[in-house]
Amino acid sequence: MTDQVLRLEGEESNLSSLGFWALPKESRDRAFARLRSEDPIAYFDEPDWMFTSDGKGFYAVTKYDDVFSISRNPTLFCSGRGAVSIPDLPPQFLEFFGSMINTDDPRHGHLRKVVLRAFTPRRIELLEERIEELAKSLIAEVATKDEVDFVAEAASILPLKIICEMMGVPSDYEKYVLDRSNIILGALDDEFLPAGKTVEESLIVAAVELTALMEEIGKDRIANPQDDITTSLVTASVDGEALSASELASFFILLVVAGNETTRNAIAWGMHALDRYREQRELWFTDFEAHSSTGVDEIVRWSSPVIFMRRTATEATRIRGVELSEGDKLLLLYGSANRDEEKFSSPDDFIVTRKESRHLGFGGYGPHQCLGAHLARRELHAIFSEVSKVMPNYEVVGEPSYLFSNFINGIKHLSVRPNSSN
Repeated sequence: MTDQVLRLEGEESNLSSLGFWALPKESRDRAFARLRSEDPIAYFDEPDWMFTSDGKGFYAVTKYDDVFSISRNPTLFCSGRGAVSIPDLPPQFLEFFGSMINTDDPRHGHLRKVVLRAFTPRRIELLEERIEELAKSLIAEVATKDEVDFVAEAASILPLKIICEMMGVPSDYEKYVLDRSNIILGALDDEFLPAGKTVEESLIVAAVELTALMEEIGKDRIANPQDDITTSLVTASVDGEALSASELASFFILLVVAGNETTRNAIAWGMHALDRYREQRELWFTDFEAHSSTGVDEIVRWSSPVIFMRRTATEATRIRGVELSEGDKLLLLYGSANRDEEKFSSPDDFIVTRKESRHLGFGGYGPHQCLGAHLARRELHAIFSEVSKVMPNYEVVGEPSYLFSNFINGIKHLSVRPNSSN
């Protein structure tokens, strides 16, 4: 097959092209809108810029209903053959990145049970108290400054500290963890790619280093149990089995990537949106709790921090008249699905009172629905609650600095004046 190429305002928009992901987000959103309208299950050849290759292309799934139904049918569309990547990951990568999101039942169900066993009601209650305490401290400090990079000083710190504290990572290792998680999800971006290293080398080194850190902590908790989630994960028995050292490390990498990076970017996009749509900010901040639930979910829908996950057809099937064969890859494009005109009114607008809140920002409500959705919502609620109290008239200065990635819709830097008079 040949590449699907869309002509949009004189630009060539092709999801297999690295240039497509360098386009402004508005241009990419228009390309996805065209795909939804004209070719909702569009085929693209394998990108030639990937660090690994299996020679197969992929289908871009851009409509809400299709993403939703595929997500809820793991028997026909499996995750165990590369849920987070376009090409199948080589064995050395699966050792580090083969956590729950890259497995299918029965193994997936077992791992999820072990992890859920560690999140007791009491532990969740303590987490929520800590989230509120940390959000209050961070925003109080930000508000004392004339101008600040909100990503560096608040958005990246809150989820990172919570995850590190959950897993028993010493506080002096937090920057170490952050730097390596930035490499894993930002390897295409020159700001995060180590000098003189290829993407593949950088990913492996970052994963090895995080794995070594977590394995060391896990071994310590087996010998010296503490009241933390890592102890629960290495000692909790489900069907006579706890997480192995490698599974613990892989889960930690998943937490760092999914829990830290995505929540950080949702916070940054939320700050950007509330500055851009100031009437929505006034509406929400005037009665924060009344609009908190819908406001938080609108941030996740509007930003869709995870651009896609992959599924693989396990047998021949058909979607919207498109014939699929066993082994065909499908990219579930959450950001596109979350702006589907058939599901959301004025989908490109940010509306904090939006009632159509069943977005796909945490996945498609299938077995791989995000385990950390509740935690992410609590972190978003806590930080924007403090912003509404302490710096309700903040102003974003200039344009955000966007992450160059085809996987994460990220903001690297966001300059903010906490106490603007504008």
